[in-house]
Amino acid sequence: MALSVAVSAALASSFVMAQADDYAEVNRLMRAGQLTEALSKVDQYLAGKPRDPQMRFIKGVIQTEGGKPAEAIATFSKLTEDFPELPEPYNNLAVLYAGQSQFDKARAALEMAIRTNPSYATAHENLGDVYAKLASQAYSKALQLDAGNPAVAPKLSLIRNLFAADTKGVKPSAVVAAPVAAAAKPPVAAPAAAAPPTPAAGNAQADVEAAVQAWAKAWASKNMTGYLGAYAGNFTPPGGQSRSAWEADRKARIMPRNRIGVDVSDVTVSVTGDRASARFKQDYTSDSLSVTSRKTLDMVKSGNRWLIVRESTGS
Repeated sequence: MALSVAVSAALASSFVMAQADDYAEVNRLMRAGQLTEALSKVDQYLAGKPRDPQMRFIKGVIQTEGGKPAEAIATFSKLTEDFPELPEPYNNLAVLYAGQSQFDKARAALEMAIRTNPSYATAHENLGDVYAKLASQAYSKALQLDAGNPAVAPKLSLIRNLFAADTKGVKPSAVVAAPVAAAAKPPVAAPAAAAPPTPAAGNAQADVEAAVQAWAKAWASKNMTGYLGAYAGNFTPPGGQSRSAWEADRKARIMPRNRIGVDVSDVTVSVTGDRASARFKQDYTSDSLSVTSRKTLDMVKSGNRWLIVRESTGS
């Protein structure tokens, strides 16, 4: 049963060209397997910009790939202390802990990732895997203590078969060229030979994209009425929150910011009747924080409006 890592943290900033060149060079060295040279380049960069979260995350990835889990854990742990609002370092900490069979620590790290971003699908999947590992340990202990219990063995066998079906193991982290985005899984190939959309479908796609852009604009302008109004009445907040608690949490996160930017690009829309899905790259900036991620909004048509019924990050 594999735990998915953040391919690279969604932590990219609006960097000047020289900084972008630094990221590109580090990524090139990593792809070439020159981890020592890549780490040297990272340390050189961080000597002048020690708080840069993106390059610090990359350092943790290099340490992980270089077989230095203790150093990687220290790097990601410090990132969670300095930038507790970012979920990706928690996720990669969990992967490292799971690799050491420290599943309680992995669970705690993933719960923090989800608390930070309840829409972080990768962390939810990883948490399920960790719970399964913990269940396996508990059932094994139960059999040791009571080998004659007929109810335990089938449960343990079921979980072990589930693990055996997943042969990937814990995947090593990798970094893509900056600006980077969380990409825990490879993109799904587009369906082949799809029929061209009818004019009506084309109009619906344009309407969905316009709704996404309006949602992003309301968010950026801290227009809470417009922002929260973009969500359907049957929108179910992630993480088991109630609608009222989720709205209060969003207001608490958005309103104190002095500056917010939400740029949506690379939008891909699919429409089936009154339901639609919009996938896009989201560049978020606020005060001293910048985050780039892939996001999916599942939407439903209500009257002449497209409203959000589900959102997820990293998909």
